[in-house]
Amino acid sequence: MTEGFLDRREAGHVLAGHLTRYADRDDVAVLALPRGGVPVAFEVAQALHLPLDVLIVRKLGVPGHEELAMGAIASGGVRIVNEGVMRDMGISAPLLESVAVGEQNELARREKVYRGERQAVGVEGRTILLVDDGLATGSTMRAAVAALRQRNPERVVVAVPVAARSTCEELKEEVDEVVCAVTPAPFYGVGQWYENFSQTSDEEVKELLDRAFDAYHGARAPSAARKRTITVGLSAATLVADLEVPVRAWGLVLFAHGSGSSRLSPRNQHVATLLREEGLATLLIDLLTVEEAVLDNRTMQFRFDVELLAQRLIGVTDWRTQDMEVAQLPLGYFGASTGSAAALIAAASRPYDVEAVVSRGGRPDLAASSLARVHAPTLLIVGGEDGAVIELNQSAFDRISVAKELSIVPGATHLFEEPGAMERVARLAVAWYRRHLT
Repeated sequence: MTEGFLDRREAGHVLAGHLTRYADRDDVAVLALPRGGVPVAFEVAQALHLPLDVLIVRKLGVPGHEELAMGAIASGGVRIVNEGVMRDMGISAPLLESVAVGEQNELARREKVYRGERQAVGVEGRTILLVDDGLATGSTMRAAVAALRQRNPERVVVAVPVAARSTCEELKEEVDEVVCAVTPAPFYGVGQWYENFSQTSDEEVKELLDRAFDAYHGARAPSAARKRTITVGLSAATLVADLEVPVRAWGLVLFAHGSGSSRLSPRNQHVATLLREEGLATLLIDLLTVEEAVLDNRTMQFRFDVELLAQRLIGVTDWRTQDMEVAQLPLGYFGASTGSAAALIAAASRPYDVEAVVSRGGRPDLAASSLARVHAPTLLIVGGEDGAVIELNQSAFDRISVAKELSIVPGATHLFEEPGAMERVARLAVAWYRRHLT
């Protein structure tokens, strides 16, 4: 299409045609560089049925030489500093900070205008299609890539409708893939390849982000999930569970509650809701019968019996293979408190069934000798203010021999009751499941 594009909308349609392999994938999201990249990215996200968000990048220019960047800041609290420029230009840390404060205020203003109260689209563990309306030198895109890398995506794909061929080639050294729909030669500038290249307003950016959010999440809202309350008959007990399966679910997470808790735990219910919004089916089950739960509340007889809880979890894992709705979904465990130990013991007993384990504020140390036999990649999440449990998790972490991570949530206590703490847990869990549920 050497004659160029009518406008950014048409450019987005063309670009989407080069990215069809990413359509309908729950591990992919589109991030646009505002403002001009948003209309392009909107068409890509709509065509491929993907979530859309913005990655705002603000250059930190050297005072008096603003075209020279001594760093950049970006959405998500990311800051990049060019130590070489600071050293060569004699820039002090206080001067850098004063410039950063001004740019941070503008970045915050734009995020408030564009996104409102919505949370940013999750990046960690995902393939990110980073979209702009074109590339000339690529300096802004490079800053965006550097900022994005700090948020731990699985892969970064730079995608633009038009670009200088040399810039595309250079960017291939910095990202996992570069998709440039058109690379004309000679290249005189991005605007030359659009019949209508008028400036995109803040209002247009907000409108497109709102429309993209409604279109994507409308079919994935929790109300769209199919919910069943079921009973699972095991040899020694009959257990009650709540199964919810979103449209186009890509995995199943079985929750193992902890001491003194149940499938109705508000914390696990909160995490389960967030997981379903990301396309994961959830199965929350009472691992104790009603009679056992009543007795346990009086005597604490069962809450530390992790072998009993694990056997119940194994029984539910085996039952799941007989349920037509979820039998083919890859399975992960989510354990809390003593339920984390039960999940690890069960995972060691069913190495071919369980593909990932996440522990929240757990006691994985109680899994003892089973830790060395766990084959499922394991993520241990602990609150930063939960000192004793951090030590217990570190001890267990050292005994796990498969893919593993120990993630500390700053400022969170044992129950993760602080504002935003449970959302952070859910984001970490989703990223882990995206990486390991195949």
